[in-house]
Amino acid sequence: MASQPKTAVTPTRQEDYPEWYQQVIKAADLAENSPVRGCMVIKPWGYALWENIQRVLDGMFKATGHKNAYFPLFIPKSFLEKEAQHVEGFAKECAVVTHHRLQAGPDGKLVPAGELEEPLIVRPTSETIIGAMFAKWTQSYRDLPLLINQWANVVRWEMRTRLFLRTAEFLWQEGHTAHSTPKEAQEETMKMLDVYGKFAEEYMAMPVIKGEKTESERFPGAVSTYCIEAMMQDRKALQAGTSHFLGQNFSKASDIKFLDAEGKDEYAWTTSWGVSTRLIGGLIMTHGDDDGLIVPPRLAPSHVVILPIVHDDASSNDVFEYCDKLAAELGDVRYDDRRLEIEVDKREGRGGDKVWSWIKKGVPIYLEIGPRDIAADSVFVGRRDKSRKERFGMSRQEFVGKVSDILTDIQNNLFNRAKSFRDTNIKVIDNKDDFYKFFTPKNKEKPEIHGGFALCHWNGSAQVEEQVKNDLNVTIRCIPMDGKEEKGKCVISGELSKKRVVFAKSY
Repeated sequence: MASQPKTAVTPTRQEDYPEWYQQVIKAADLAENSPVRGCMVIKPWGYALWENIQRVLDGMFKATGHKNAYFPLFIPKSFLEKEAQHVEGFAKECAVVTHHRLQAGPDGKLVPAGELEEPLIVRPTSETIIGAMFAKWTQSYRDLPLLINQWANVVRWEMRTRLFLRTAEFLWQEGHTAHSTPKEAQEETMKMLDVYGKFAEEYMAMPVIKGEKTESERFPGAVSTYCIEAMMQDRKALQAGTSHFLGQNFSKASDIKFLDAEGKDEYAWTTSWGVSTRLIGGLIMTHGDDDGLIVPPRLAPSHVVILPIVHDDASSNDVFEYCDKLAAELGDVRYDDRRLEIEVDKREGRGGDKVWSWIKKGVPIYLEIGPRDIAADSVFVGRRDKSRKERFGMSRQEFVGKVSDILTDIQNNLFNRAKSFRDTNIKVIDNKDDFYKFFTPKNKEKPEIHGGFALCHWNGSAQVEEQVKNDLNVTIRCIPMDGKEEKGKCVISGELSKKRVVFAKSY
């Protein structure tokens, strides 16, 4: 007989990390590929995660003065052409609508008819269409600032797709603001970067490095781009959010002008910033293990699942009744300013199979309750951040009183574990040979998990960036905001440098 796998998900992270990622998504029932190439269907557990991400971020945006609006999915081609860098940056990813109806062809199949006077681009990002509206809404400095956010879908025609990380269509939010001074716009850019950093660390339990992108990695048309970069368990970087200071580039392209206090015509200073369903991919790869997904409690669709252990029909009513009463009691407990979300899994089937289905989904706490637990008025507790062997018993009353504290402990444990992993895999490198060795896999046929974040001096040259990208598929992820100035020599060219940057392989 073939031996049973020792983990709930195969292959393991060490055996085949990319395939492990796909299998976690499948085991947790988060999403699957759709009939439309490159697009995904987000299933209820995955979408509930996105709803919680959306709920928290939406509150953070509104607390900083932003209001939600909605803008068209279709953007006239001429709008993108107004900002040269912008159209060049997105041209290869655009989906284009050229006709407005279908009609039956000679063979009976439907063919496009009714060609549009001007092609429409399916929204890859909305700077240009929102800029057109901002131009209508802005006459005086008194109309500013405009602080707008929209929750929407976008389309970027990706050739190589991976669920959540890179799909042709994905969900996101995009903030767009207009200001009367560059100082105010720059402050807005940094404020929103801080919001993303706070959300990533305090809700996703995902430690991030905040920094500025190099010129070659900037958003097309931006004056400067700032980002949060996280390390995944294969030691690659994930750009988890970006905030852009756009200067007056887009306001000049869209004619966003206002009369200042002295009655002079001025162009507005604009920003944009966004995160997407890519965050779910980041969550999977930050916390998931070889048994599946692990969801931080502050974003969990369900905090506790109660699993009735029924051995016969005679005991089933008592067990179900006890579980229902416990669920009602727990439902009145508050954690993180909301009531606990509780599931009672009464599905037919083997108890062990049901337990593992919830372990794979990553629910923070699972309770197994059978006749012996009822007799002792107790619960048998499993924590998803710990091994199944570390389950423990508690009195029902004690568990209800401490469940919120347990969830807080899980949240903190996940963050500390991820931060320890990241910090262990950040290496200061000052030698070119060591740099190449750090990023070169020993097995080129099937690269093992290797590398990490290299903190190195850089001479500011795009030539160096191009060289390490071509040789190693490594890029400068960011120039850290908290990096101190220090004299050194570029790790590649040997030329003088004043500051270290983060080099890494990335998604």
